[in-house]
Amino acid sequence: MAALLPAEWIKNWEKGGKSEFVQLCRTLSENKSHDSMGFRDIQQALYELAYHVVRGNLKHDQASNVLGDVIEFREDMPSILADVFCILDIETSCLEEKSKRDYFTQLVLACLYLVSDTVLKERLDPETLESLGLIKQSQQFNQKSVKIKTKLFYKQQKFNLLREENEGYAKLIAELGQDLSGNITSDLILENIKSLIGCFNLDPNRVLDIILEVYECRPEYDDFFVPLIESYMYMCEPQTLCHILGFKFKFYQDPSGETPSSLYRVAAVLLQHNLIDLEDLYVHLLPGDNAIIEEHKREIVEAKQIVRKLTMVVLSSEKTEEKEKEKEKEEEKTEKPPDNQKLGLLEALLKIGDWQHAQSIMDQMPPFYATSHKPIAVALCQLVHVTIEPLYRRVGVPKGAKGSPISSLPNKRAPKQTDSFEDLRKEVFNMLCYLGPHLSHDPILFAKVVRLGKAFMKEFQSDGSKQEDKEKMEILFSCLLSITDQVLLPSLSLMDCNACMSEELWGMFKTFPYQYRYRLYGQWKNETYNSHPLLVKVKAQTIDRAKYIMKRLTKENVKPSGRQIGKLSHSNPTILFDYILSQIQKYDNLITPVVDSLKYLTSLNYDVLAYCIIEALANPEKERMKHDDTTISSWLQSLASFCGAVFRKYPIELAGLLQYVANQLKAGKSFDLLILKEVVQKMAGIEITEEMTMEQLEAMTGGEQLKAEGGYFGQIRNTKKSSQRLKDALLDHDLALPLCLLMAQQRNGVIFQEGGEKHLKLVGKLYDQCHDTLVQFGGFLASNLSTEDYIKRVPSIDVLCNEFHTPHDAAFFLSRPMYAHHISSKYDELKKAEKGNKQQHKVHKYITSCELVMAPVHDAVISLHLPKVWDDISPQFYATFWSLTMYDLAVPHSSYDREVNKLKVQMKAIDDNQEMPPNKKKKEKERCTALQDKLLEEEKKQLEHVQRVLQRLKLEKDNWLLAKSTKNETITKFLQLCIFPRCIFSAIDAVYCAHFVELVHQQKTPNFSTLLCYDRVFSDIIYTVASCTENEASRYGRFLCCMLETVTRWHSDRVIYEKECGNYPGFLTILRATGFDGGNKADQLDYENFRHVVHKWHYKLTKASVHCLETGEYTHIRNILIVLTKILPWYPKVLNLGQALERRVHKICQEEKEKRPDLYALAMGYSGQLKSRKPFMIPENEFHHKDPPARNAVAATVQNGPGGAGMPTSLTINTVRLEEGTTEETDKLKEKSQGVVKVINKAVNATPKVTTSNGNSASNSKIIKEKDEKEKSGKEKDKEKKDKTPAATPEMKALGKDGKDKPKEERVNKDEKAREIKEKTPKSDKEKEKVKKEEKASKEEKSKTIVTIVESKSTAEKEREKEPSRERDIAKEMKSKENAKGGEKMPVAGSLKSPVPRSEISESEREQKRRKVDTHSSPSHSSTVKDNLNELKDSSAKHYINHTTPTLSKSKEREVDKKDLDKSRERSREREKKDEKDRKERKRDHSNSDREVPQDSTKRRKEENGTTGSSKHSKSESPSDSPRLTEKEKEKNKSKSSGKEKGDSIKAEKMEKSSSGSKKESRHDKEKTEKKEKRDSTGGKEEKKHHKSSDKHR
Repeated sequence: MAALLPAEWIKNWEKGGKSEFVQLCRTLSENKSHDSMGFRDIQQALYELAYHVVRGNLKHDQASNVLGDVIEFREDMPSILADVFCILDIETSCLEEKSKRDYFTQLVLACLYLVSDTVLKERLDPETLESLGLIKQSQQFNQKSVKIKTKLFYKQQKFNLLREENEGYAKLIAELGQDLSGNITSDLILENIKSLIGCFNLDPNRVLDIILEVYECRPEYDDFFVPLIESYMYMCEPQTLCHILGFKFKFYQDPSGETPSSLYRVAAVLLQHNLIDLEDLYVHLLPGDNAIIEEHKREIVEAKQIVRKLTMVVLSSEKTEEKEKEKEKEEEKTEKPPDNQKLGLLEALLKIGDWQHAQSIMDQMPPFYATSHKPIAVALCQLVHVTIEPLYRRVGVPKGAKGSPISSLPNKRAPKQTDSFEDLRKEVFNMLCYLGPHLSHDPILFAKVVRLGKAFMKEFQSDGSKQEDKEKMEILFSCLLSITDQVLLPSLSLMDCNACMSEELWGMFKTFPYQYRYRLYGQWKNETYNSHPLLVKVKAQTIDRAKYIMKRLTKENVKPSGRQIGKLSHSNPTILFDYILSQIQKYDNLITPVVDSLKYLTSLNYDVLAYCIIEALANPEKERMKHDDTTISSWLQSLASFCGAVFRKYPIELAGLLQYVANQLKAGKSFDLLILKEVVQKMAGIEITEEMTMEQLEAMTGGEQLKAEGGYFGQIRNTKKSSQRLKDALLDHDLALPLCLLMAQQRNGVIFQEGGEKHLKLVGKLYDQCHDTLVQFGGFLASNLSTEDYIKRVPSIDVLCNEFHTPHDAAFFLSRPMYAHHISSKYDELKKAEKGNKQQHKVHKYITSCELVMAPVHDAVISLHLPKVWDDISPQFYATFWSLTMYDLAVPHSSYDREVNKLKVQMKAIDDNQEMPPNKKKKEKERCTALQDKLLEEEKKQLEHVQRVLQRLKLEKDNWLLAKSTKNETITKFLQLCIFPRCIFSAIDAVYCAHFVELVHQQKTPNFSTLLCYDRVFSDIIYTVASCTENEASRYGRFLCCMLETVTRWHSDRVIYEKECGNYPGFLTILRATGFDGGNKADQLDYENFRHVVHKWHYKLTKASVHCLETGEYTHIRNILIVLTKILPWYPKVLNLGQALERRVHKICQEEKEKRPDLYALAMGYSGQLKSRKPFMIPENEFHHKDPPARNAVAATVQNGPGGAGMPTSLTINTVRLEEGTTEETDKLKEKSQGVVKVINKAVNATPKVTTSNGNSASNSKIIKEKDEKEKSGKEKDKEKKDKTPAATPEMKALGKDGKDKPKEERVNKDEKAREIKEKTPKSDKEKEKVKKEEKASKEEKSKTIVTIVESKSTAEKEREKEPSRERDIAKEMKSKENAKGGEKMPVAGSLKSPVPRSEISESEREQKRRKVDTHSSPSHSSTVKDNLNELKDSSAKHYINHTTPTLSKSKEREVDKKDLDKSRERSREREKKDEKDRKERKRDHSNSDREVPQDSTKRRKEENGTTGSSKHSKSESPSDSPRLTEKEKEKNKSKSSGKEKGDSIKAEKMEKSSSGSKKESRHDKEKTEKKEKRDSTGGKEEKKHHKSSDKHR
């Protein structure tokens, strides 16, 4: 840019430059005054001028002068000049040359008059101004100017407080508060707000605050305010809104402050629209999260303390202090807790439906802490209501219910409403989980959720959905179960006894399988109550209340207490029932009142009760047996009893309980069968008791109606519904057959698996329980299942036994009803097919239907046993026996009559009752009449049925017993496979077995020996009795009782006997002449011989009983007492047997009083009953005649020849055994009865009793006698004859009835003598004495000349009497030998018919048996036992049956020791009277002392039993005595060989006599009686002596 001021002008300034410059300035200012270019030019001109001054080219005064001229050209010239100075100021201040700066300063100073100070101060630098002197200090000026500038340029005028700018704010509030219903939008209002802010300098933050305040007051205008705030926020920083809300919340945070709900709502809406972040706002809210957690913990601790207080026993003095403390605490609590803003916000969020934010707040807190505050719970419930509304309306509303529809939230951001169950799972279930137990605040919602659950279960259980849907449904189902567990049940606990909710919940629960239900109840009871402080408190309060109620519960106040229990149970059943059950387990007298008081329960509660019972039963901490390990614990018994009562009375589902029992059985535990037993008994009215009376038992053999009326202790009424429920439960869950099979298998499991460690008594109890329950349960199934159900479920007999390993008796028990059903249905079919009405046709059809049904069974049973079994009995017989029942065999007419009469009496009583209203009378009479008709109809029906069955049996009987082996074997198989297993199965089966035996006899079944069968049953009952359990013993007793009843009936009257047994094949006795090849001759057992046999059976029973009582074994004693009690009506009938028993039982009473109280009680009971029966007992001679009767049968049986082939072998052997075994017993009995036989004839008469005694015995005795004869001189023979009598007398005494005939004194004296001898003489002396006595006796006999025949009336001897005197002598010799061996040894007269042979043959065997008995207790006897066995071997080798080898040895001893015997006899007489009492006591003790003092006791017992023989002594003494025996045996053998001829002749004679029939025998009898009379007349005195001596022997 060209310079405006040329250098020439400066040089020639004064000449022309000045004027040129002025001219330039004028032109510039004039021409271009309005042009910016002109302005610049002037600036430049002035600048150049000033610049020249600074450079020193021009003086400052020259410049100032010219500027003064120029200044007037323009108005703004001073300002332009000031700008120039400003620029130069800056330039010069930067220059280093000071001169230029000075020139500039001088210039400005010169021009000060041209430019005002103010302008200069504005434009120049403060330092320059200071140097010019315009200002004093530049620093102060700077500060001042900054302040002024700030004030001018930066300080805006804004009004925050309303009073500062009330107009502006008033206008703002008017804008926001106007009626917004028109078309006013938020955008329009926003513009107005902006204007107001600008106009009135309003503070924007305060404006936002006021917008929020107005929104709080006008919550309904969400749609207006939310967009307004949103738009307004664009002008603010994002955090501003959050801070303002935070400040608002802070304002309310002092202790007294209460945050208004409107503020929470605004915050919630802003959160929902994401205008603020929850994290940002959350920090402004109180209390802190830590404080919340602390509070939650404190609540739990407090709850636990409350529980502790409730469970603690507080003494009265402490109570007052406790109460005071509690009051103080409550006062502290009443102080208002600080406001929880987090919960307030949460509630607001829930109310507007902002579930996401609400959830995140709840997640920050402890579980259920938030919902434990009622407002929040209610808000959440409301949200759920809204969410589920559409689905509930569609599927949940019950028929007929309208319900009040719930409108949806206006809020679009609220959770979506559910339309399907899937939506329910996604949204609602989650909400419910957060609610937890606090759903209790809204019972209506609770009901809705449950109904939705019900609707879902309906859909879930209906089939036909796709696989994917099924999977979804499964997930849904598991979610529903979780909701039930976590929400519904805990909520129910917190509800206040709401029965409707309980029933509503059951509506859903009953669709769940019981496994799920019980799982839920388990969680509810054992876990839920610990999850929340509130529930902890509720549990404690419930228990406390339960205690209160239970303390006051009695039979009298059942109703009010029941109502209280009901109320309490609606909400907390698990806790209540747990406590009630714990009380029942302790006090069983609570059972009845508790059961009665449970009638106010809901269905759900009954179900929970079932669960609680099972849980109590399964409690692993409880012992199932008492501490003595012999009985089941009382708690278990109480629970079982409670189960039965409660399940019967109330409609509780049984499946769980039944499955529990089945599971326990699978695990091999049978204790819990007690429960099943009780349940079946109470629900079906089927009792299993061993205490049934005979009347009841008889009624049980009739039809169903008779059973119900007369067969049970309690009147069985109203069991129809309960038994139907039990049946349905069993069938629905397929438990009927499994339970049966498990029980059947468990019977043996009890013994072999479960019973290992347990006490024998407990094992027996468990076995009985298992068996009884099986019988009861099987009976229930048989009477309640329809034919189809039964047949469908029970497999065939071979499958049951072979595949399921069911014991045969149980398998037939289960199959029996099936056969009966089957036969009757087939029979009905056939009847319908042909309408033939004749009885024959009917029977024919019945038999046909039986064949059709039973044929497969006959085939099936073959596999159950080995093939050889079927050689003796046919499968048909086996199946028939097992498939029939008492109902088929006999009609209990007396029972029917009894019940009908009862009803008649009842009807009469109804007529006579004046108080009963007429309509009730009519009803009752109708009921009785109907019942009467039913019973009569039933009786008629049964009668027809029994006739048909008997016809069928008549046709079958010929094929029953095949007898391919012996009759004996047949009977064995029959007893072993049929009678014994079944007679101990049940009481009715016991009766059935006895009846069946009688029936088989009456049917005249080929190859069936009734005699043999009865003999086998009565002969050896010891083993059977010893192996029974308590209940089996009772049933076995019943069986024996019925068998005895039949026998007693036959025994009572000759006419009856002749009619029912006279010519029946069962009473056939068979002869075989020689060996096994001889021709058979059949003969009937006559009446008198039958009576002898019956006496033998009674004797055997006595012997077995006494043996059992003396063992000391618990089971032996208990069982025999039970059996004896059962057979009391028919046994004992004979007085001496009764007395023997009485003494033994009395002894048991004394011994067991302290040791085993249960045995003591049994024994005392029996003892009392026995005493009451005593007047009905009869002496032995009245029981059977002792005069020799017509002897054909006796002879036959006795003389069966060497092999005893004529009689079935077992029978003969048995009788021998009997004879052997009885000796010990007889001896004891002899002592007890203490009777001496007066008339020896009677003794002789008694002999025939032993119908079944072995032929062998007779023949062997003969052989022995012959040998003896050869050896001995005539004198010896005579002596022996005499000896016979004393030997016999003891036996007579033993049987004691004849003893009565003798004067008591004599009896006593003789006994005393014998006792003295036993007590006082050492063994060797005793032997000597005995020998002497025998010799004396023989002498006396010689003088008599008449041979007195001993008790032993054996047919063999009688025949001998008939023979020439020589033979008689031989017989006498034999007898004397026997007596020498052991006079007392001779068997009881009544026990066997052939006493002499008995004593000979069986002495050794008897001794052997005795040894066996002794060996049990005293091992010291073993050596002697061996010796005995050797003897037996030798003797058996020489004879068919073991004879008493010691005969010879005894005779030797006799000769040696006569003198000693005499002396001892005298001594004994002297001491008789003194020691009577002592002796009696000692005798009683002898039996026991056997075990304790082995040697002495054995001696004593042998002496008592009358065995003075050397064999006995060898036993009791040291083994060194045994060699003597062997020598004697040798001698005997010699004598045998020498005497064979004689023996043969005797045998032949005997055979002839036996075959010659009754005529000959009667003749012989006459002869005998004559001889006896002679003997009696001549030697009465001597006889007495003999008796005494025999006593001594004893």
